Amino acid sequence: MIELTKEDWKLYREKISGWQENYMERLVEQYSKFLSRDLPASARFWKLEKRINNDKKTPGVRIELKKSTMIWDIVSLVSDGVINFDDLEEFSDELKETVRFILERQ
Repeated sequence: MIELTKEDWKLYREKISGWQENYMERLVEQYSKFLSRDLPASARFWKLEKRINNDKKTPGVRIELKKSTMIWDIVSLVSDGVINFDDLEEFSDELKETVRFILERQ
């Protein structure tokens, strides 16, 4: 595993809240579309509750900021569609290469 730079760690802490906010905005839009479907209210309610409970366990919604898990968290964020590689543009080449390497092996 790579040795994370102070710059990458600082940048990650600055960006994570914006990434999560954007992701949650997309989730809210999806929930809104789902709620407007022609289904009984009880079906919409219980399906939405299940979806929200699953979504709030993802790093796009909730994450513990730890330097030791940053790479794996970024991999999860990319895998889950919270961010893409363009969002990693400002990070070090080593970090981007490591994330790409891990994703290619999953």
